[in-house]
Amino acid sequence: MAQFNEEREWGQYHNARNLAMALSVEAGELLELFLWSRDDGPQPPVDGRMENVANEVADVAICLMNIANQLEIDLSDSVTEKLAINAKKYPVEKARGRMEKSSEL
Repeated sequence: MAQFNEEREWGQYHNARNLAMALSVEAGELLELFLWSRDDGPQPPVDGRMENVANEVADVAICLMNIANQLEIDLSDSVTEKLAINAKKYPVEKARGRMEKSSEL
């Protein structure tokens, strides 16, 4: 991915602020594909959108990896650490099958 960006000289635009905004935009584009879905209906609600969903998921992942690279964050380590934090906040015996925030359990 770094090579892809370097070949296009996109690094000049890849500061943390711009990448965070791009991540939000891409997540919004993903959300839009599910707009007006019924809880009991198909998700996404329109046949043929799954290819677009896959592309938008990829865009979100690319933006996330770009911001992690820019900020020198090891994404794998960060995810592992966050899962450990969440395991303490949401112990299985209290959180299984529940949707409340940790402070509400």
